[in-house]
Amino acid sequence: MNTASILTIPTMLGTYPKTQPLKDGTLASSLVQLDFANVDTAQKAFKDVVRHEKYDVAELAIITFLQAFEAGKPYVMLPFVMNGGFHHKSILVRDNATFSARELGGRRVAMRAYTQTTPTWVRGLLTDDYGVQLADVQWLSQEDAHVADYAEPSWVTRLDSTASLEAMLRAGEVDAIIAGGGLSGEAGIRPLIPTPAEAAAAWHERTQAVPINHVVTVKRSLAETHPDAIREVYRLLCEARERAPAGNPPGSPDLQPVGFEKLASAVEIAVRYALEQRLITRRYTLEELYGPVQAILA
Repeated sequence: MNTASILTIPTMLGTYPKTQPLKDGTLASSLVQLDFANVDTAQKAFKDVVRHEKYDVAELAIITFLQAFEAGKPYVMLPFVMNGGFHHKSILVRDNATFSARELGGRRVAMRAYTQTTPTWVRGLLTDDYGVQLADVQWLSQEDAHVADYAEPSWVTRLDSTASLEAMLRAGEVDAIIAGGGLSGEAGIRPLIPTPAEAAAAWHERTQAVPINHVVTVKRSLAETHPDAIREVYRLLCEARERAPAGNPPGSPDLQPVGFEKLASAVEIAVRYALEQRLITRRYTLEELYGPVQAILA
């Protein structure tokens, strides 16, 4: 192998079964060398991507990507979902709560960050399916955005508490929390939306979408100057995904869809939610978000 002809690409991806063959070298390429950052949890490196532009290939939460795109950061999307999932189960209340999802007006709802992707999907489905008006809810946020200089809407308040979301909920300091994980699993709290799995299945049937958490992005300059490298990176990602154990039961929706057509509905919904929630200021098209990648992978 002529290593001099191999293009080295600074890369940041989380460590999963579907990225392990790339990280451990069992799946390699004669065209590109993915120079991986020493990162297992991608979220820990999001700021390095969107504030310092450290990597040419990078995993990003889709809302972080949309905000970075609006801020002029030099990244475009690949049609590759690193992970996704349904979030009807992600808004939680105490077992003794007497209000429904339609009665969130005036309630205190806490989350790690207003700009986080999971709360964005939750707020969107609450608005679409339960008539919740964003400005009527007291949204409480613990952290700022990954993208610098983003200003939160007036309906968001920064929390002073350093307690966990679950601890605040159990103590009665807030009425509900939005959390995609990290919970104790102990009794005393429950999803606000009844039968969340059934509600998620109905949402999927109606929208034909799976809520996207993380996507893979690339620098626009890499796509413009090395289209063959983009094709090869995409091929490697897809092949590594195929080698990983199946993550979904047979017949269930694919939570890691790949390809322009399979992502279209979810990306369009994410853009709409981000606009409605004042995370971005205009509705970007799929063509804009993919940029030169769309022609390269057509």
